[in-house]
Amino acid sequence: MEKIIVTAKFHTGHRQLGYPGKCKFVHGHTWQGQVVVAADELPRDERDMSLDFGRIKDVMRFLDHKMLITEQDTTFLDAGLFEPEGVVMLKGKGPSVENVACYVFDGVVALIQKQYPGQGVRYTVEVTIRETENNTFIVEKAFTV
Repeated sequence: MEKIIVTAKFHTGHRQLGYPGKCKFVHGHTWQGQVVVAADELPRDERDMSLDFGRIKDVMRFLDHKMLITEQDTTFLDAGLFEPEGVVMLKGKGPSVENVACYVFDGVVALIQKQYPGQGVRYTVEVTIRETENNTFIVEKAFTV
């Protein structure tokens, strides 16, 4: 088994619409993310590198200094009030740590699919997102490209 492990920090704002506590208000976090890409044997490019660490970090860094929303938060979708480049739309009902992890997971899968399409390699990708020192979510899935 071969593994690549990449970590990155990023700062975002979000709010949990409909939440009964203080998280319903706009607030921010310094998130810590870790991505682990594993396969029995990772494919390599012409430089004998499997995946560029920086490109994996860029999936997380794209979120840096952005407002994370879902389609229910129409206030931040108003381009007259907020610059669209500063807003990232996540899948789901709220910009939870779970949905941030799934966003990163989807981005890493897309990166792998673009670089090594159709090679029949079975990957396992684990994404760990730490919202605060006490709150962490991990998504781990296997797929074949």
